[in-house]
Amino acid sequence: MHFTEVAVQNVRGFSPQGRFPFKQGFLVLKPPGGEMSPLASLSLALLYADGRGEDAKFAVQGQKAGKAAFTMLGQDNFTYRLLRELGGVGSLHKQTVPGQPPELVSQDSAEIAQFLRSQVGLPSRTAWEHVYALAPGQLPSRRPRVRTSKPDLKRPSLPGSTSHPGMHGLSSNPSMPVLASTQAVAPAEDIPAAEARVKELEEELVKSRVMEELQFKLDGLNSNLFEVERKLKSTEGLRVALRDAENAWNAAPTPASLGLPDDILTRVERYPRAMARREDALNRLQAEREQEAQAAPVAVEPLKKSAVFWAGLGAGVLFLLLGIILGSAVDSAWRYLTLVDIPFFGWAAMVALRYVDDLSKTTNVRSKEGMFSAREKKILEEFESEAAPVRKALKALDVETPEEIPTMFERKGLLEQRLNELRDQLTAMESDPEFVAAGQQRDAIKEQIEQLNGDIGKKGSFVRDLREVERELSRTKESIVLAKSGAVPVAAGGMDPAGAAPSGPMEDPSPIVMKVAADLLSMDVSTLAGLLRDRCTQYLSALTDRRYLGVEWDKDGLGSVYVPGQQLGVGEIPPRDMDMYYLALRMTVVEKISARVKYPFILEHPFVGMDEVKLPLIGRMLKHLGTLTQVLLVTNHPGLAQLAEGTVNI
Repeated sequence: MHFTEVAVQNVRGFSPQGRFPFKQGFLVLKPPGGEMSPLASLSLALLYADGRGEDAKFAVQGQKAGKAAFTMLGQDNFTYRLLRELGGVGSLHKQTVPGQPPELVSQDSAEIAQFLRSQVGLPSRTAWEHVYALAPGQLPSRRPRVRTSKPDLKRPSLPGSTSHPGMHGLSSNPSMPVLASTQAVAPAEDIPAAEARVKELEEELVKSRVMEELQFKLDGLNSNLFEVERKLKSTEGLRVALRDAENAWNAAPTPASLGLPDDILTRVERYPRAMARREDALNRLQAEREQEAQAAPVAVEPLKKSAVFWAGLGAGVLFLLLGIILGSAVDSAWRYLTLVDIPFFGWAAMVALRYVDDLSKTTNVRSKEGMFSAREKKILEEFESEAAPVRKALKALDVETPEEIPTMFERKGLLEQRLNELRDQLTAMESDPEFVAAGQQRDAIKEQIEQLNGDIGKKGSFVRDLREVERELSRTKESIVLAKSGAVPVAAGGMDPAGAAPSGPMEDPSPIVMKVAADLLSMDVSTLAGLLRDRCTQYLSALTDRRYLGVEWDKDGLGSVYVPGQQLGVGEIPPRDMDMYYLALRMTVVEKISARVKYPFILEHPFVGMDEVKLPLIGRMLKHLGTLTQVLLVTNHPGLAQLAEGTVNI
């Protein structure tokens, strides 16, 4: 599910009245006038209202009744609108038909809560509060510390304080200071132990002060390194474009790379004329062939089958024989009859001559046909020698017409021109004095950072925060002074007798988050730990400049972190590092759950007081989460707005 719109009227931390559409991805919501907008707390109060009017605290005092509405797209792909009068009744509507008014689902708080869980797909209140809604007060550094001593049952509680199960007498009113009880009266021999503790704390204070200075310098150097690398990385986009242009230039075809002759463009230019010459020559050859075919006899009848020839030849022989026989037997005058055979023999001879002539013509036609075939073959071979490279180019370039071939080869020149332009731009940027100075500064800063890391490593892998040591030292000294005067007993563990918070380790926020995530993913905590370990380590290592090398959880969800040389409980690390651990754990859980089911991740001013140098990195992490689910960050920080996919002024 994800929110598509939030509408408010007289709600604290928002514009007096307005409707604010949301899209998916990473969005930055900017409150008016730099106020602290309670979007996460408001969503918790409206989505999980119990009908007792707890949402009335979000109304602007002195104004008309406040109203707030959340429009969301449920897991069932239907649009729902939850409207509540702050401190009053609410109603849930469902959009069933686009363009038609939504239908009322219910106005009963219990029915609305059940419907949101079963139909819309809303997670449990605990899951929403501890995984998907991150308010400022949830950061570990802003929570009370775990007490290291037992409560004094004989000491009366302070006026206005009430007991809270599991919190050892912590005030249930968040606006009041957190109070702690002291132990029973300590014997006099505890004073030397306390004085010895003072010496230990003074030594630790010196060490913490040195570490604070080193860490301050390291943070400053890291900030400078970030700015320097940002300047140096300003050329990365140009380098990527240059690399892409170079790859495109290398991949662009050339006659040599395709195995074509160097004069392929000239051949392409001559190709239409070559085709015209071939067609013209073939047409002339066909005309001559047809003309010769028309002049040649259709067929030459063999002479032995010619009746005229045999008739003339037979008549001539007949008259020759008659003249000889009759001239010798009857009368010599019949001899002249033989002269009659001359015309017949002449006729037969003429027929024979005509046959020879026709046969000669037929032989000439056959010889000319061979000549025509040779001429046709020569014409085609000449054209083939001219056209073969062009056809090869058409196939290699995967184009249909020769007119497209020059354009494909011209692309190489255009890409080369673009490549040279990008190279000139990169050269100009890299030769800029500021860029050169940044490169020199980066090396120097890295050397200083390595030296400081070495000094920090020599001082120790873990040192408590300076202010924490100072507070404990002050409390211990005051406790000794008051104990010697007999006013109050020595406080255990350096606890302030005036009721200040204990100085023990901080509460590990991991168990509740791990248990909620295990329920959402339907697996046990041990299996979940294996799923989250590597990704959470990546987040934490990046957020803490690699001071922590690993994360682990036990079967109860209690966390521990690895530093060089030892393993520490999450409650033992400095407050600012625990904030980073908590943020890394929350983002890891949201990332893993979003692969199965999507809920909006709402962050309400969580980065107030954090190191500015960390915010761009956190912004990039949230932008990555925005590719998996809807991320709504309420902040007025201008740098984070630049990383978001959109900004909404609420």
